[in-house]
Amino acid sequence: MKTRATRDMLIDIGTDIIAEQGFNATGINAVLSRAGVPKGSFYHYFSSKEDFGLAVIDAFAEAHDRRLADVFEDVGISPLERLRRFLALGKADMASCDHSRGCLIGNLGQELSARNEVFRARLDGVLSAWERRLVDCLEQAQADGQVPADLDPSALAAFIMAGWEGAILRAKTVKSPAPMECFEEILFTRVLTPDGLIPS
Repeated sequence: MKTRATRDMLIDIGTDIIAEQGFNATGINAVLSRAGVPKGSFYHYFSSKEDFGLAVIDAFAEAHDRRLADVFEDVGISPLERLRRFLALGKADMASCDHSRGCLIGNLGQELSARNEVFRARLDGVLSAWERRLVDCLEQAQADGQVPADLDPSALAAFIMAGWEGAILRAKTVKSPAPMECFEEILFTRVLTPDGLIPS
C-alpha cells in the first residue's frame, strides 16, 4: 500500500507541475524533490519519463471521467442541462487557477501529438471518450426533441469538443472566462435550437 501511495503521490505532483510547465519542461528531479522521494526511487515506479507521462494522463483521465459520469449519467436533469453542467465544470476548473493552466489533455495534445505517436494515441483516446459522452447526451436530447433530429450527434459532439477546447485555450491566453462564455452562449442560442442550426 505504501508503494501504491508513493506512486500516486508522484503522479499527483507530476500532474500539477506538468499543468504549470508542460511535459518537456518538467524535470523528474523537480517531481521527486517536491514529493520528498529519493532520486533513485523514480525508476522503481516508472520505467521512463514517457511511462510517467502516460501514467499522469491515465490518472487524470480516470479522475475526470468520474466527474463526467456524475454529470452525464444524472437522469434527473435534462440532456441539455447535463451539457451545461459539463461546460460549468470547465469554467470552474479554469476559475480555480485564475485561467492560467487550461486543459491538461488539450495542453499535452498541443505539445506532444506531433512529436510522439504514443502520447498522441493516448491523448486522442481520452478526447474520444469525452466525445462519446457528448454523443450519448446529444442523442438523448434529440429523443426529447431538444436538438434537431437531422443533426449528426457524432459530428456535433466533435464540433462541441473542438470548440470548447479552443475556448479554454483562448481563455488561458486572455486570462478571462469570456471566450468560454461566448462559446456557450452561441452553442445554446445558435446551434442547439429545436428548429435547426440557424434560427429563422
